[in-house]
Amino acid sequence: MLEQLNVNPSSGEPIYKQLSEQIVRLIVGGQLQSEQVLPSVRQMAEHLTVNPMTVSRAVQQLVEQGWLERRRGQPTRVAQREQSDISSNGQLLHPQIDAVVEQAKQLGISLDALKTLLGDRWK
Repeated sequence: MLEQLNVNPSSGEPIYKQLSEQIVRLIVGGQLQSEQVLPSVRQMAEHLTVNPMTVSRAVQQLVEQGWLERRRGQPTRVAQREQSDISSNGQLLHPQIDAVVEQAKQLGISLDALKTLLGDRWK
């Protein structure tokens, strides 16, 4: 799992937020299964070369949102989710889609042309 995580410290987005979004995508995408054990906060921090408190903040946020579970004396695990929760994967793309739509409007690209561009890139 660690190989699938990376952060960009020079990005305008906070590192903890980058990390939490990536973990959610791994869960929704099926790369992380329910009840799967996550690496420790220290292991993730060392792999990403970030402060362990940053990783801890991301994990705590995901626990509060119901994506992960922490039990005293046990490793952090992926929480069991309802199928309806997982089927709303498209919502994860809303910010990126909004940005693409806004840029297309600024460039004067029509909806049909945008659909064509997306179709071309899908392949």
